[in-house]
Amino acid sequence: MTTVLVVGGGGREHTLCWSLGKSSRVDRILVAPGNAGTALAERCENLEVGAGDLAGLVDAARRESVDLVAVGPEAPLAAGLADAMEAIGVPTFGPSADCARLEASKAYCKTFLNELSVPTAASATFREPEPALAYLDQLPSVPVIKASGLAAGKGVVVAETPAEAAAAIRAMLVDGRFGEAGREVVVEERLRGTEISVLAFSDGNDFVVMPAAQDHKRIFDGDRGPNTGGMGAFVPSPFATGGLIGEVSNRIIRPTLDALAAAGTPYRGVIYFGLMLTEEGPRVLEINCRLGDPETQAVLPLLESDLFEVMLGCATGSLGGVQVEWSGSACTTVVMSSAGYPTVSAKPAPISGLKEAVIEGCLVFHAGTSLVDGVIHATGGRVLGVTALGNTLPEATERAYAGVEAITFEGSHHRLDIGRRPLPESVRVPLSHGGSIR
Repeated sequence: MTTVLVVGGGGREHTLCWSLGKSSRVDRILVAPGNAGTALAERCENLEVGAGDLAGLVDAARRESVDLVAVGPEAPLAAGLADAMEAIGVPTFGPSADCARLEASKAYCKTFLNELSVPTAASATFREPEPALAYLDQLPSVPVIKASGLAAGKGVVVAETPAEAAAAIRAMLVDGRFGEAGREVVVEERLRGTEISVLAFSDGNDFVVMPAAQDHKRIFDGDRGPNTGGMGAFVPSPFATGGLIGEVSNRIIRPTLDALAAAGTPYRGVIYFGLMLTEEGPRVLEINCRLGDPETQAVLPLLESDLFEVMLGCATGSLGGVQVEWSGSACTTVVMSSAGYPTVSAKPAPISGLKEAVIEGCLVFHAGTSLVDGVIHATGGRVLGVTALGNTLPEATERAYAGVEAITFEGSHHRLDIGRRPLPESVRVPLSHGGSIR
């Protein structure tokens, strides 16, 4: 009996469980801690172990004779969960703590990229407010202010004025916003262009690029309001031509993986490059050490290969022997969040219409949900990722929104422009997933 332990409790982890559940090689999926969606999924069982409880997760892997661990969130990876699992002989889909520093410390990541001459924005790092504010006064344009540490996707302030940038610096370095994650800040040149997410499976040597996605981080339509963990995503990105993916593979992904391998820390899992497509070419905004959320919900439904085999290949250094194939369809995910997200928590509220969304042709991936007396409740934050496939992006998008309209819970919020915004004439080109590049 093959048992997989999925670590995490969000929409990404529900999607992983759904995809692993299609594998004929997987008999049992344990989820720590999971959510209402994973509690009800076939072959899934939630464990009362938190994603940050490394000792508890290791004990569970031993006790349940786990064959593969798939780590969703970044925090346990940065804390060394993959290293702890490898120490007891359990193959783990997720990089070591040394590799995860690329996400855990934006300051470290900027140094790493600059040493490799990988294209990225100009920046400076500070631990004290006075020199940071003095640097801000010298800049010709308003920069982006980033908490260097892990801040659940909310540690980036895209300021519009010098006053906003200065306020963000003070909030992090003086007022302690984001706590330890904000004790060091990166003041970074604001790049202009289109942002895309390029993710790749990696076994430390071989890598396979996934279909590129476009995420939507701001809470309101038109990319307004504060950053969130992500309010929706779609695949394919019309900007992700074969030529672009080839350039990213050769100039960004390959040098990164080669440098990590040369340092004795081969990268095994998913490596995620947040890129800005500027007039000068693609530039790295950030590197994440795991699958994106909500990109996972929009990408994995397109995977035609067995996810368990892909993950095991990454974890054991044998990805080169796995055929990774993707559907040519489009996929759109619209996130439904609770009232007040991302700043205020909402009280639990029952959810209705989930079955009706499935009838509309949607996959509904749970994030902030739990079972209360057998009834699925929204429990705050990002609640659901309503996902749909289509032959074209407009078809997938309209199907996803039909699912959204079928679902109700008190205080629900979603953007109306995921996958619907018009594209400039200059990028209306044949779509290419670019997924065959290794």
